[in-house]
Amino acid sequence: MLTLFTDTDTDITPAVAAQYGYKLISMPYSVDAKTIYPYVDFDVFDSRSFYDMLRSGVLPTTSAISKERYMEYFEPDLAAGNDILYVHFSRAMTATFDAMDQAVAELRKKYPERRFEEIDTKGITTISYAIVRAVGDEFLTGKTLDELLKWARKEVDHYAMYFFADDLKFFRRSGRVSGLAATMGTLVGIRPIIYMSPEGKMVSCGKTKGRLKAMELLVDRVAELGDDIKGHRFYIGHTDAPEMAEEVGRMMKARFGEDLTIEYVVTNPTAGSHSGPNGVGVCFHAIHR
Repeated sequence: MLTLFTDTDTDITPAVAAQYGYKLISMPYSVDAKTIYPYVDFDVFDSRSFYDMLRSGVLPTTSAISKERYMEYFEPDLAAGNDILYVHFSRAMTATFDAMDQAVAELRKKYPERRFEEIDTKGITTISYAIVRAVGDEFLTGKTLDELLKWARKEVDHYAMYFFADDLKFFRRSGRVSGLAATMGTLVGIRPIIYMSPEGKMVSCGKTKGRLKAMELLVDRVAELGDDIKGHRFYIGHTDAPEMAEEVGRMMKARFGEDLTIEYVVTNPTAGSHSGPNGVGVCFHAIHR
């Protein structure tokens, strides 16, 4: 038997995870020295309250989970005779996978007949959500572990994500975006356009002034790089910015047709602690990232 795992940094909720049989690893964030585990310490993510907290000036922090916690997640399935496939957010963005590697190395010695494999989505939030769902779709058709890995080697780099945020202080603090001049961005209304690189990092790839221009640039990126976008799920992710997200959706349908099916995804609180509120991004099947 094969057990699928993913994590909350991919924006997957328990309800969506259950559609595919994914087990969900909770990635924590901390507020006022209290560590919170999504979908462990609460059942439903109250995104409005969370992002309003950020708007009020609270800056949550995030942290890696321990080797022992990874073992608690994985060992029961290995002990039951199951193989594991973990579809996760980008290794390039965190040190948490160092602890996971230690746990997996120990578990492989203990269960040498079992397989532990992983698919790195080389992204976070909406792009990871898209890939996790696509892997789940393939799994439900009956694909084997090796077939899923083969699919991922071909397809992961054909999912692209471009986005912008209103307030760059969150990105400036985290330092997770390469080439981002966050110090002046908010002051002069400049909005860098950020994308997930083939290496799994957030990289600033252009800039524009004002929300409308930034939204138009997202549409232009889809037009430039999109590959059979109507034959794949199309996603718009946001950090408690539903009006902006819906406006981007209207712009996308005006460009590509009213039959474009769009799923709107709210960014999880752990990743949202780094990006802040009022951000919008698009994820689509692409020629390349």
